[in-house]
Amino acid sequence: MSAEIDSENLLSRASELIDLAIKAGADKADAVVIRSSSRSVSVRLGKVEGTEASESDDFALRVFVGNRVASVSANPGFDIKVLAERAVSMAKVSPEDPYACLADEANLAQTYPDLELYDPTEVSTDQLRDAALAAEQAALDVQGVTNSSGAGASAGAGGLVLVTSHGFSGSYMGSRFGHSVSVIAGEGTKMERDYDFDSRLYYADLDDAALIGRRAGERVVKRINPRQVDTGSNVTVVFDPRIARGFVGTIAGAINGASVARKTSFLRDKMGQQVLKSGLHITDDPLIVRGSSSRPFDGEGVSGERMVMIEDGVLKHWFLSTSTGRELGLQTNGRGVRGGTSVTPASTNLALEPGDIDPQDLIRQIGNGFYVTELIGQGTNMITGEYSRGATGFWIENGELSFAVSEVTIASNLKDMFMRLTPANDIDRKFGVASPTIAIEGMTLAGR
Repeated sequence: MSAEIDSENLLSRASELIDLAIKAGADKADAVVIRSSSRSVSVRLGKVEGTEASESDDFALRVFVGNRVASVSANPGFDIKVLAERAVSMAKVSPEDPYACLADEANLAQTYPDLELYDPTEVSTDQLRDAALAAEQAALDVQGVTNSSGAGASAGAGGLVLVTSHGFSGSYMGSRFGHSVSVIAGEGTKMERDYDFDSRLYYADLDDAALIGRRAGERVVKRINPRQVDTGSNVTVVFDPRIARGFVGTIAGAINGASVARKTSFLRDKMGQQVLKSGLHITDDPLIVRGSSSRPFDGEGVSGERMVMIEDGVLKHWFLSTSTGRELGLQTNGRGVRGGTSVTPASTNLALEPGDIDPQDLIRQIGNGFYVTELIGQGTNMITGEYSRGATGFWIENGELSFAVSEVTIASNLKDMFMRLTPANDIDRKFGVASPTIAIEGMTLAGR
């Protein structure tokens, strides 16, 4: 990948954009350049279906005139003077926003660490093609696999340059490599589909493509000939780690300061209260070396630090950017994410910290229950906490996974689910959201 940031040039251009905005009448401003490049290959049944490549630099300028704010964005080649003047003109006629602002100067990062987020390894299109083909073939070689939905391999990089009118200037790069495959087992109306993938910052850390394919094949074969099970009102449901990661992401959404400010989180009145079982912790750390979602500073130039968001089951913090913090009467904790022309709070390397029980022992202790490997639909109400999702997986019988299950629905309220959650000890921290296997007692299962 040839996406190294020419930081001096881009920092200079962003600084010039800021100066022009101030001359045009802005009281303060910030400018960001988001650089990205990517290359990917997709295959199906041994043939290349598509090859894609892209590269871009996107400039965004945000200006403040009193309590009025406006943002504009452009691609390279724009007239920066015209862009700055347009942004200021827009701000002057925008409605006042008492919370929109730059980060306080005292909160800006003076120095920031090298988190080793960028791997300069050049991966050719041929290498990507060979990896995708190897993943697919390994999956097709698993007995019982009957077809392929396709496989892919990708390599990409991205970077951020940020300059503010009150003294911050910084940049960093990150890379990303991935392998994925999706295959089918069974025939006709009894076909089942499953997948596997891996995504890493460093190419050498990627799981072998053939291993990913084999795992996908083995997963889908186990799902052949699923059954329905009887409806039950007090079922223990176990979430496979890749499903558990999504569930932990739901917790992150509930403690996002923007949701709290909008009153769209069912935890909005729970600060300082018990929201998970005692002994459970949710952490968030933007400074993990080679961490999937690490960053040396946030989208406003503020360095975050490791935080225990939920400690011993008690809610301790919201995710906050500067404007969201102001709205809630709090200080930013360096979780602002620049999305083009706006800044919103979000998690970084988020983890439900593991328990001390092996997942096999956890399942054995349950006796009978439901092990979920896939969820269907979007039945989660973040305002009330009501939760209802279609699910497939395996029935747990006498402490062991027995037969495949499909066409069932699991339901509860997230407040109750959080308080009945038990984590295993098998956490894998390679993704931006990390979770071990989790068991949740007392759920309703709607089956036959």
